[in-house]
Amino acid sequence: MALTAPPETQALLLDLQALDTHLQQLAHREKTLPEHETLTAITAESESVRATLVDARGDLDDSRTELGRVESDVDLVEKRIARDTERLQSSSSVKDIQGLEHEVASLRTRLNDLEEIQLAVMERVEVLELTVEAAESQHRDHAARLSAAQEAYHAALAALREERAGVLAQRETLSASIPDDLLALYEKQRERYGVGASHLRARVSSASGVELTGSDLETVRAAAPDEVVMCPDSNAILVRTGESGL
Repeated sequence: MALTAPPETQALLLDLQALDTHLQQLAHREKTLPEHETLTAITAESESVRATLVDARGDLDDSRTELGRVESDVDLVEKRIARDTERLQSSSSVKDIQGLEHEVASLRTRLNDLEEIQLAVMERVEVLELTVEAAESQHRDHAARLSAAQEAYHAALAALREERAGVLAQRETLSASIPDDLLALYEKQRERYGVGASHLRARVSSASGVELTGSDLETVRAAAPDEVVMCPDSNAILVRTGESGL
């Protein structure tokens, strides 16, 4: 036996389909939120920004360690020069004096070399300190951008989900006013074909966008107003109204 329902009850399926279409659109919008794309892009930069900062700090630490070693060597040579100079001043042996003078001269050459190295490392440390400052500033800026992007995304997501909850509430109320057998058929066709109800307007099915053929129109015209008929193209329930052009 064919399923029947009053035309005004069948028309409720169009409202239900509109709500379901809205829910599908919300689901698509949630997956394609521009705020999510922005957040994804900024998040992808995080590793690069962090790596830049880690590398800069590592280079600075290495250079400071090297500077410490050079400064230690400078201190050691200066102490040796001071010791040998003192010995030189108190020595009366010509041979010892000659040896000490030679050693002091060598130490002063070594000290000059070390001081040049020290100066170069100090300059490198200064450059690296500026590099670290710039990397830290970039890291702070990135963290602020990331936080703002997260807040924007979560706000947009919350708004969508609030809207979805409202639509679901409307759907629940509307579904309660539709007979179980008609609702079950609608749900079955929607799950199987993607659309549960189609509005026949000016002989065109809204679900398929196709105008019914002559034979299909005759079949629809022959059906009783309360008979539930199916769209031959979309397999959705074909809802007839005063706009159907029958």
